[in-house]
Amino acid sequence: MLFECFESEDACPEFSNGSGHYIPDVADCLRCGLCVGQCPTYKLYQVNEEMPRARIRTIEKILVGGESVSAAELEHLNNCLQCRACETACPSRMAYSRLFDSAQAVLSESCRNNVLTALAFKLIESKQLRRVLMPLIAFYIRSGLQKLVRRSGILKMLNLVDADALSSLPSLSGMAERYPAKKETLGKVALFTGCLTESFDRETLTAAIELLNAIGYEVLVPKAQTCCGAIHQHNGKQQAVPEFIRRNQETFNALDFDAVIYTATGCGAMLSDYPQIEQGGVRFRERLWDIGDFLVQHWPDRLRLKACYLKAAVHEPCSQRNVLKNQQSIYALLQKIPGMDIKPLPGNDVCCGAGGAYMLTHPENAGRLRDMKLQAIASIAPDVVVSTNFGCTLFLNTAHSKYAIEVVHPLQLLASAL
Repeated sequence: MLFECFESEDACPEFSNGSGHYIPDVADCLRCGLCVGQCPTYKLYQVNEEMPRARIRTIEKILVGGESVSAAELEHLNNCLQCRACETACPSRMAYSRLFDSAQAVLSESCRNNVLTALAFKLIESKQLRRVLMPLIAFYIRSGLQKLVRRSGILKMLNLVDADALSSLPSLSGMAERYPAKKETLGKVALFTGCLTESFDRETLTAAIELLNAIGYEVLVPKAQTCCGAIHQHNGKQQAVPEFIRRNQETFNALDFDAVIYTATGCGAMLSDYPQIEQGGVRFRERLWDIGDFLVQHWPDRLRLKACYLKAAVHEPCSQRNVLKNQQSIYALLQKIPGMDIKPLPGNDVCCGAGGAYMLTHPENAGRLRDMKLQAIASIAPDVVVSTNFGCTLFLNTAHSKYAIEVVHPLQLLASAL
């Protein structure tokens, strides 16, 4: 994943037993092939090594067996996008994602991060570091320096071409800690902003606040909250995750409100998987809501939206479709806009290629999957595409293709129709 390691087969260590993980035996597999048809990378490569079943065998070697793991096996394992489509297809309901994360944690013990990867992790972890870097990123883009750097070839030398392609102007203003309801107040909610969306997806957070205020809810934005921990969890840095969990649970549990609201389904998938062993974890989970679910359940009859005669295609992120399984709330919300023609995007069962950090660690695979998604968009020619995950939106919007079209969070369409 995010590591420089195992450049040759001889460099791969052996992993001992005693992990405590259950790895299904070959005989436990029903051989139904349902997971194969759902795997995005198998669709790309059409080879047995890209099947989820083959990856499980590699994970077995890492977590249980004492066998060597070859560079080829690791390459196929790390090609996985963690979309979890195989989990939804598996009749045995194998917890593939947890096994994969555990394997990455073991692998990371023998891997070293380069300087840029280490900086990326620190950027996610530290709000103070982001405050320092965001003005520099804004200057880099606005001053024209970005164009000069792109022409110089430095980005290619530093392997930063794909990261630079995803760059966008950050919002430099801070968010208020309280946004009161417009009319009568029915309750209070707290908004989870995560690590990067506060700077790079402020439009969605603003739309969420406007909609929550409009239905009668005061919105709190706790300053002490931090990253959900998903990037660390899925890239072998699990030792940092308990601190993310502790800070978020303590921050939100200390406040008096009705719900914790998230807007990015990638964050939501991680937040909903926080442990509920202690009372604080249970309290946090009981009040956790996806913004779409909350709006659908609490939308007042009095609130009417302006008509909008657009053809909207709904992209269903893997985190929503395969983990949260609540994509229908988006269709229900968009139907509140009179005149809106709403269609599911063809191929919603296949990942767009973003995959958290995957679009940076595996840009070629990610690009091929994105091209498939862009072709699906072109096949129905919508006026706009909506997606509930920030990473998917960012990745699709930075494509340079004749198929490219604006992708926005559905909250932005709803807020514009208030």
